[in-house]
Amino acid sequence: MAEQKKARSSRTRPRKRPEIRDLSHLTRLGVRKRRMRYLRDARTFLVPILFTIVIQSLVYFFIYTRTGRTDWKSGLTVIAALSLVPVLSAFTLSAFRRNRAPISAAIAVVLIFFSFAVTLLSAMRLPLSYSGLLATLPVAMLAMAFSNIRFHRSISDHVGLVDFGGARGVVEMLGQGVTLIGDSTVDLSQFDMVLIDPEQHHTSEWSNLLARCYLSGVEIMPWTTFIEIRMGRVDVESFDLSHLSYSLSQILYARVKRTFDIAAVLITLPATLLLAGLTAGYIFARDGGPVLFVQHRHGFGDRVFRIYKFRTMYKGTGGGATGNGDKRIIPGCNIIRRARLDELPQLYNILVGDMSLIGPRPEAMDLVKWYRGDIPQWNYRTLVLPGVTGWAQVNSGYTSNINEARVKLAYDLYYIKYLSFDLDLQILFKTVRTVLFGTGAR
Repeated sequence: MAEQKKARSSRTRPRKRPEIRDLSHLTRLGVRKRRMRYLRDARTFLVPILFTIVIQSLVYFFIYTRTGRTDWKSGLTVIAALSLVPVLSAFTLSAFRRNRAPISAAIAVVLIFFSFAVTLLSAMRLPLSYSGLLATLPVAMLAMAFSNIRFHRSISDHVGLVDFGGARGVVEMLGQGVTLIGDSTVDLSQFDMVLIDPEQHHTSEWSNLLARCYLSGVEIMPWTTFIEIRMGRVDVESFDLSHLSYSLSQILYARVKRTFDIAAVLITLPATLLLAGLTAGYIFARDGGPVLFVQHRHGFGDRVFRIYKFRTMYKGTGGGATGNGDKRIIPGCNIIRRARLDELPQLYNILVGDMSLIGPRPEAMDLVKWYRGDIPQWNYRTLVLPGVTGWAQVNSGYTSNINEARVKLAYDLYYIKYLSFDLDLQILFKTVRTVLFGTGAR
């Protein structure tokens, strides 16, 4: 009987519930915790967000009060709604870390959230200044476009490069922030991204490392692609025509780019004709005629054409690269060269189809022969129309030796590979900065 009572009591005693735990106990068993990259990335937009909110507020209240309105409560409600536009846009844009169209993406996202804000304010039946709202839109678009470009350049992943024959040279090229991985059993918790050489690391020796990267969420990327993202240029030695793969948007933009070029020339013609006339008059007054310098250069499809520039050197002094304090330059023409006014006659080259506004800068005949002998990939520069300004010009300036020419080619090939409306806009912005502040020019 005693045994029966003991068995009955053991059956009626409530079982002890297992301790409820969160996922943190799994990390002690070796589970990898991912870094909070999203919040870290979003923080880079903090200053642009505050700047946008302040400028939007000032613009809206300036227009709102000019109409005699004094309903400050409604005005503050509008400002609060408009302030959400850059905030939500920043959080959305920070989620697209590898987007290659930062300007178009920023404009599209701002337009979406701005439309929602205006719709919400209209539904609330508040007294609004629609002209004030419209005036704040370009402020938000420009600020978020510039901040998105800045964000893409400042992405700071913890990167590891798997060792191979030329790995140490790649680490030196990329600078700080890249760790060399020499062991396939390395702890991956310290990396956000692992760089590989596709020809050397898809082997049984490194298969375990690659599998662990895939399974633990560590991004795998060819080191050549990472150079393009980090530095805005390609690896010339490994570049091949088969690396080019154009999207539909790139193809469509390439088709209408010629129309944009002609429209830009015609719209700016009144201003450029005035500047060209003043430049030509100054050169003629200092050194007589002719005021134009004509030279044969290689263009699209290796076709030779005549390029036109304003002559900035004394007659009979020859051409070639110039340096600081060059005695061949006509006094005052250094300013003309720095402001790129000597390039104005090339607008004619654009109209006749020899050049585009943006593209690889056409080189002189003797330089092309020299570069082709040392750099076989040089011929790829002629795959697109040459330009008055280009990605290489705003990033590397002029060249004076073969090593600088190779760097310039790396930028030109990057432009050919990623030709797009966004990239052309970035080049235009940088060109304006170069003209105004002299960066990249001499």
